[in-house]
Amino acid sequence: MDFLEEIDEFNTAMDNAYDFITGKVTLDTLVTDLSIGGVQTYVLPFDPEKETGTDPETLDLVIEHFESTEEYEKCQVLLRIKQETHGKI
Repeated sequence: MDFLEEIDEFNTAMDNAYDFITGKVTLDTLVTDLSIGGVQTYVLPFDPEKETGTDPETLDLVIEHFESTEEYEKCQVLLRIKQETHGKI
């Protein structure tokens, strides 16, 4: 895998994380899609069987990514989830 492919995979992981954290994709849906072949791979920056992605470190990572890509609406949603989950941010 070359550098550009790694960047693309990282961006995909952040987009997937956003969808997973915000509930657009659930673990059940993901498992079903992977088992029937609807999705070949689904990269995430965390293990969805052990985590929800709402721990402060993961949220900060995903927020920082979307700040760097200037997707501020996503940052706002993630910040709201962080505040609801962990209180004062």
